[in-house]
Amino acid sequence: MEARVLIVEDSSAMRLVLKKVLKMAGMEIGRCFEAAHGREALEILDKEGIDVIFTDIHMPVMDGLAFLEELNRDELLKRIPVILVTTEGRPEIIRKALALGAAAHIRKPFQPETIRRILEKTLGKEYARGMDQALEGRDF
Repeated sequence: MEARVLIVEDSSAMRLVLKKVLKMAGMEIGRCFEAAHGREALEILDKEGIDVIFTDIHMPVMDGLAFLEELNRDELLKRIPVILVTTEGRPEIIRKALALGAAAHIRKPFQPETIRRILEKTLGKEYARGMDQALEGRDF
């Protein structure tokens, strides 16, 4: 099943890496949208149907926590699974993000199998099929 993905990350290089790792993890991506911050992501969400969002916490204009707060204000948007992919490790920040509705937290650097495991847990196995075994153990 192909998923419509939104990656919210201020680093264009990290957006590219995450898109590549999602494919390596076996995710069948129908369409992948990218936003450099939460405000830009909200503009995309206003026009496009999205199945899953991957977001950083630390971004300019609108950070990941403010983005989650905005998602919670909309009955449809708050149902979209949001997976944090961030360097943030402070427990109080992660707890706040999870309380705001984030489905999971992945700490950078990460491995493709971590992404696959979170996808299976969050979206189900139909989104995360077999991963390229030759790439296991690599950090991103």
